[in-house]
Amino acid sequence: MELVVAAIGIVVLPFLFQAIGLTFDSATICLILVIAALGLNLLVGYTGLVSFGHGAWFGIGAYAAALIQLNWTPGGLFAPVLGAVAVVALLAVVAGFLFLRRRGVYFSLLTLAFTAMTFATAFRWTALTGGENGLGGIQRPMLLGIDLNDQRVFYTLVGVLTFLVAMGLWRLLGSPLGRTLVAIRENEQRASFSGYPTRYYKLVAFVISTVVTGFAGSLFVLQNRFASAEPTSIAFSGELLAIVVIGGMRSFLGPALGAVFYILFREYLSMWTANWLLWFGLLFVGFILFSPTGLIGVGARLWAMIRPPPAEEAAMANRVSSRRAEEDTTVPAFLREVARGGGATLICEGLVKRFGGLAAVSEVSFTVRSRTLHALIGPNGAGKTTVFNLVSGMFPPSAGTVRLDGKLVSGLSPHRICQAGLARSFQITNLFPDLSVAENIRLASQARHAHRFNAWRRADGIEEINEDSREIITFMGLDGTERALAGSLSYGGQRLVDMGIALASRPSILLLDEPLAGLAAAERERISALIRRIADHIPVLLVEHDVDRVFGIADQVTVMNQGRVLVDGTVEDARTDSRVQEVYIGSGTSAIAARRRESAAASTVVMAARDVNVFYGKSHIINDVSFDLHEGEIVALLGRNGAGKSTLLKGIIGTAPPASGTIEYGGRNLVGLSAPEIARLGIGYVPQGRGLFAGMSVAENLMLGRLRRRTGAGKHWDEDRIFEFFPRLRERLDTPADYLSGGEQQMVAVARALHGDVRVLLLDEPFEGLSPAITEELFTVFDRLRREISIIIVDHNLDLVLALSDRTYALERGRVVHQGPSRPLLEDLEYRREVLWL
Repeated sequence: MELVVAAIGIVVLPFLFQAIGLTFDSATICLILVIAALGLNLLVGYTGLVSFGHGAWFGIGAYAAALIQLNWTPGGLFAPVLGAVAVVALLAVVAGFLFLRRRGVYFSLLTLAFTAMTFATAFRWTALTGGENGLGGIQRPMLLGIDLNDQRVFYTLVGVLTFLVAMGLWRLLGSPLGRTLVAIRENEQRASFSGYPTRYYKLVAFVISTVVTGFAGSLFVLQNRFASAEPTSIAFSGELLAIVVIGGMRSFLGPALGAVFYILFREYLSMWTANWLLWFGLLFVGFILFSPTGLIGVGARLWAMIRPPPAEEAAMANRVSSRRAEEDTTVPAFLREVARGGGATLICEGLVKRFGGLAAVSEVSFTVRSRTLHALIGPNGAGKTTVFNLVSGMFPPSAGTVRLDGKLVSGLSPHRICQAGLARSFQITNLFPDLSVAENIRLASQARHAHRFNAWRRADGIEEINEDSREIITFMGLDGTERALAGSLSYGGQRLVDMGIALASRPSILLLDEPLAGLAAAERERISALIRRIADHIPVLLVEHDVDRVFGIADQVTVMNQGRVLVDGTVEDARTDSRVQEVYIGSGTSAIAARRRESAAASTVVMAARDVNVFYGKSHIINDVSFDLHEGEIVALLGRNGAGKSTLLKGIIGTAPPASGTIEYGGRNLVGLSAPEIARLGIGYVPQGRGLFAGMSVAENLMLGRLRRRTGAGKHWDEDRIFEFFPRLRERLDTPADYLSGGEQQMVAVARALHGDVRVLLLDEPFEGLSPAITEELFTVFDRLRREISIIIVDHNLDLVLALSDRTYALERGRVVHQGPSRPLLEDLEYRREVLWL
């Protein structure tokens, strides 16, 4: 469809321009800018590399074509153009190799510096470039008896070349290479851990992008019959980038629309003022602020006003959550093949990792044998995830070795380790969030295919990859969610996709980092069964804090503490070791939940929500939810993943503003207020994943919590009072928050939410990813807090939450399906299953 629109546009453009008083010259220049913008869009829109200096390549292509024609092929056409393309390609390989050693803003600044250097060279090297006078005398030759000096003929030639460039780029973007570039844009780290050498792909994208832009420059010099330093200026690079952004940088034809808009804007506004670039710059800023998706986005929104998309319930993820644990699926064929081959063995010997003066891992050794489930457990901060990072290539070990099937893999890059047969999931789900579930899985499968570098074949047409992807999707229980964006799934659904990406890499050994964290009971049961089935075919190394479940499915257990191996042996060895009991297991969930607690709830209503509705785009997430929260009360929000619990908390705090309804608090309606305003009214929020300010110390995190919340709205919490609840934070004040263990990070997150004047505390999955001992410590803190503030808590550890809370609201598909006291749900498991559908 895009190519048909492009062809129609090329044919219609000159007649449109003539109808509004412009010329064929303007139409030709517009097409040349379209080519340049399409090249830049490949880099900016599809690979995520922002170049501030693409005008330099446009200018280099122009100068190269001019010099070749003037000095070697007088009156030539093909030789100057092809020679210019070759010169640009050669320089781009060298420049890309250097520039791509840096990421983000540093890459952009390098391209900006390169443009400044190119302009200075072009303007001052008079002997080569003509300096400020430029190079004249460029000719358009006869081609097959046709005079290219006829502007209509030259427009036709440029139009054909523009269509060919568009067709080539369209084909590239639909190929395995093009799909990988989009994956790198979405999540370069995940692409690398899926087996892609991302620097190589970015270099290819950089070279193709610059060659296309340089090609446009060579046509530009033939159009004007003159080469000058102007296209190499920073200003022209800015105009090219503005064309891409104004048109729509993540759409294929957006840059073409932006080029047409730019020419029209320039031609008409320059009639009225010489300062037209000032107004164009202001317009560019306006698009950045109000329509970052450009003119294409404006068109999409206008179309949505004419034909609004239907609202969807918050149930996409529930298709994943509602599957039965006993549901049987066929094991993917590659797992059976690996099992028939005997399987792999992972041997870690003497692993050491130091971060400055901190030894995170010291002399860690263990062996994961073929077709076994090997659990790596221990308290938060023990070094388990660091070991995962050493084994999978995120960090090189300071000492020690990692061998996979006898081959040394320690110190290799993540993509090489993945290609060697080791794949991993992540503690915090690591997906391509704005790509579909099917595309997430397909990209991981593609990484091991022979055509992964193919730039012409349609990616969707490789049946072997499609078949592998379908098998993984079915095996993981993701059927029915293939077209949903991975980031739109519930937390449980995202966990499954994260595991599916790792499994689709066809590993001979699989590393799973806390795959059960934050999942409901039914999901834990089903995913545990999946992990066990995988381990029957290939070895699995598992990090998980659900000790009871780990002891139920593991074959071997390695227990770590303070960066060292405490126990390495059987499940029974770990279960009965007194040191493991002391530092890790603690009293156990059942013992904690069994203790009776006095309620501190009063009759005064602190917060009352009525008929609250929250939308994410077209999805109706929270549907007419009402609830009350009393003084000194702890209220639990329970339900399966995707039921809307976290969204309701975000609706209260204002980060997901309710579309309708009321939330009465302190005599005010919170609906319509911004998140900062709500926080200053005395509501503290601890998000799922903690949301700490990485790189800042504990003291700085706490300071930012209290800075704007000394308002008198609630009880006052200063550092001394917080240290009464979290004494270990006093010793960690000067430590960067991201250097703390997971449990200590959760304490900082809660302490930051309390710091200042707080009356209500919102807790989203506060026990997620915590060891049993740390969980018990936090549980005790929350139990003490009930005498100070009111709390709303969301967590999947049902026994703990029901033991802690006074009342429970159960959500399903964004609606309240049950409300009542928590104690009956805690004591009667059948009643709990009936109410929570778990």
